[in-house]
Amino acid sequence: MEAIEFKTKIKNGVIRIPERFKQKNSETVKVIIISEKSSIKVDIIDNLLSNPIKINDFSPLSREEIHERF
Repeated sequence: MEAIEFKTKIKNGVIRIPERFKQKNSETVKVIIISEKSSIKVDIIDNLLSNPIKINDFSPLSREEIHERF
């Protein structure tokens, strides 16, 4: 087995192979994608649900208070 490393961008689900590696065109290869930046964005709501803020003397609103109209 031979390991080859190069950087490229995925465009429309396609990985472009650099010219110098195109001779491998008919071979079966194993592809591992390692992203340089995190593709998982943490939503603030998900973060707060996972790590709730503790406040002294907190009492949640009742159903009536939530649906109250001014």
